[in-house]
Amino acid sequence: MVTFFVALALLILGYVFYSKFVEKVFGVDDQTLTPAYAQKDDIDFVPMSWWKGNLIQLLNIAGLGPIYGAVAGALYGPVAFIWIVVGCIFAGAVHDYFSGMLSMRHGGAQFPTLVGRYLGKNAKVFINGLSLVLMLLVAAAFTAGPAQLIAQITPISFIVALALIFGYFIIATILPINRIIGRIYPLLGGILLFMAVAVAVALVFSGKPMPNLTFSNLHPADLPIWPLLMVTVSCGAISGFHCTQSPIIARTMKKETDGRRIFYGAMIIEGVIALIWAAAGMTFFNGTDGLGAALAAGGPSGVVNEISISLLGTLGGILAIFGVIILPITTGDTALRSSRMILADLLSKFFNTDGKVKILLITIPLAIPTFYMATIDYTFLWRYVGWTNQVVATFMLWTATMYLLKNFKFHWISGVPAIFMTGVVSMYIFYAPEGLNMDYYISAIIGSVITLAVVLWYAAQIIRHRPTKEVDAEYEGV
Repeated sequence: MVTFFVALALLILGYVFYSKFVEKVFGVDDQTLTPAYAQKDDIDFVPMSWWKGNLIQLLNIAGLGPIYGAVAGALYGPVAFIWIVVGCIFAGAVHDYFSGMLSMRHGGAQFPTLVGRYLGKNAKVFINGLSLVLMLLVAAAFTAGPAQLIAQITPISFIVALALIFGYFIIATILPINRIIGRIYPLLGGILLFMAVAVAVALVFSGKPMPNLTFSNLHPADLPIWPLLMVTVSCGAISGFHCTQSPIIARTMKKETDGRRIFYGAMIIEGVIALIWAAAGMTFFNGTDGLGAALAAGGPSGVVNEISISLLGTLGGILAIFGVIILPITTGDTALRSSRMILADLLSKFFNTDGKVKILLITIPLAIPTFYMATIDYTFLWRYVGWTNQVVATFMLWTATMYLLKNFKFHWISGVPAIFMTGVVSMYIFYAPEGLNMDYYISAIIGSVITLAVVLWYAAQIIRHRPTKEVDAEYEGV
């Protein structure tokens, strides 16, 4: 179990040390009045304690993502541990921190607004549409599974279960954040964490050999790591969906120093959860072959259910049902809430969007197509979530990079992972079956050319925003 415990220790050390470096680069100031106070409206802008913000952020960004994604990523073998650790510390947590802190610094602004400010109007138009599509896909995909399980274990039909879930979505979306989300979600976030820790402890004492990372078992030869692993394991490493959720909590922060514990901290916790479930998938089924057979037979839900019940007994069964029903619903409702906030920002140019009645009128047109998509096959939806999700993450990293460049700060902390993710999404769309399904090597060449073009643009931006001697003197020592 050496690899597992080393990876766990690295995630913790990443939070202890690297998060402080990222915070120092950003430059926090607790004397700055946060939007929770400056724009308090008792609906979205409501001051909350950092620990509530952390657990709500964890539940918003996680759901079943770090469980299902990690189990699927375990098919790639112990190399998944490397991606979870490195991706989480240097890409995902940086992405989440800047998405939350930039939103807070810009009055609780939504992600597309930040993109427009730092990457231009054309990028904003593109990302507005892509973000809305992503959140509706996530809300639909994370609703179909729970509705199907409810239909299986109760007399309620699938459509009725779906209607009940969407009824809750609409209520949770229009109510003030501290009514349902602020009161219940910290508890649910704690249960999500408890579930992962319980599985980890049971694994340690199960007597089953946990695979270590070696050159011989790095990954199965028939599964190319690049770029499939980076899209398969998104939650737990880096996920663009997170930057659509961070503004929800950015509007509740009491002070700027809470950002490291809320945003960077929640991502590290999600990385720990993903690490545990990846290890469980590889260990419980005695390697990738056994895991692949289990996934083919029962899907991610069946794998999670079997691991939970076998390792934790009755408690595990309860937690598994809770996880498959409650956790995705809590991600779906905040996805719909975020899409409502983005659409409200777009429509605010034409008329006032304040007030519960107007919020409801904005929410319903978003809920209708989401309800329809939830009736489509889950696996079909999820294939399109993956690439869309990572494109959004790439745009957020470039947004953070341009913010740092324009403010003469150490831009490499987001620039390097931005280049990496550009390479991932540029090749994936050409190679993946849900994309253009082209030859692997041709896709790699095209992806490399696109990435090189973006790197040259980055180099031009660095030259363009090179500080003058006067600025150098002003920022010396900062």
